[in-house]
Amino acid sequence: MAKMKVRKAVFPAAGMGTRFLPATKAMPKEMLPLVDKPLIQYGVEEAVAAGCEEIIIVTGRGKTTMEDHFDRSFELEYTLEKKNKLALLEIAKSMSKLAKIVYTRQPEALGLGHAVLMAKELVGDEPFAVILADDIVDSKQGCMKQMVEAFNETQSSILGSEVVEGAAIQNYGCLDCTPDANDPRLLLVKDMVEKPKLEEAPSQNAIIGRYILTPRIFEMIESITPGAGGELQLTDAIKMLLKYEKVYGFQYEGKRHDAGDKLGFLKATVELAIQRDDLGPKFRAWLKEQKF
Repeated sequence: MAKMKVRKAVFPAAGMGTRFLPATKAMPKEMLPLVDKPLIQYGVEEAVAAGCEEIIIVTGRGKTTMEDHFDRSFELEYTLEKKNKLALLEIAKSMSKLAKIVYTRQPEALGLGHAVLMAKELVGDEPFAVILADDIVDSKQGCMKQMVEAFNETQSSILGSEVVEGAAIQNYGCLDCTPDANDPRLLLVKDMVEKPKLEEAPSQNAIIGRYILTPRIFEMIESITPGAGGELQLTDAIKMLLKYEKVYGFQYEGKRHDAGDKLGFLKATVELAIQRDDLGPKFRAWLKEQKF
């Protein structure tokens, strides 16, 4: 049997981003800029670097600026070319060349599982990645590329995971898992607990916003019962998937920034800025001069 390949990546992006009000009243959270790129662009670039050929963005009402961002802007390109701003012209053009990007709508924000289900017809009968845009993973190799390489070996669903110390595990889905004998980065999942109390957490291995899922997950999502607020939880669907297939956690190399949180967003902005050749030296010097 031919090995399955991950060619598509799904971006759930229909949420209202209420934690960033008032900025997100008229702007999608996914379009908030980290330095000079919107959150979702970091994720799309990560998916493309991992070999994904098609990007599926699940949108909702008021999200058309995302579509505009990844489309061509002939007026802008004409203006930049006329002013001989060729470097900026190439940046403007590059957005529409990143990948094949398609969109589907989620009529109501009914949970992460429901958002993934909205991509069913576009994904088809093949494995796919899921990337949550507000989890920014700073990694030389790329978090999703690492996970795709692991999937190529296991041919099983894989959940991005990191060790979370202390009581912070209460803010995450948590894996009940055992390390794989051949690759300690792989964690064979036995069960999953959503936001456990510290004393009840089966491990310190938290689930982060990176997934590779086999197409059977759609059947699982359609089978689960809606939880609080009538939402379909992806975690519940993956727990059901465990009855039929192996699922692994994967301890990626890199540093994750929770850019869905205001403090995390600020930290990510600073850390990404100081890494830049064009901004880093001057920004570091300015930071040293400040007496906060």
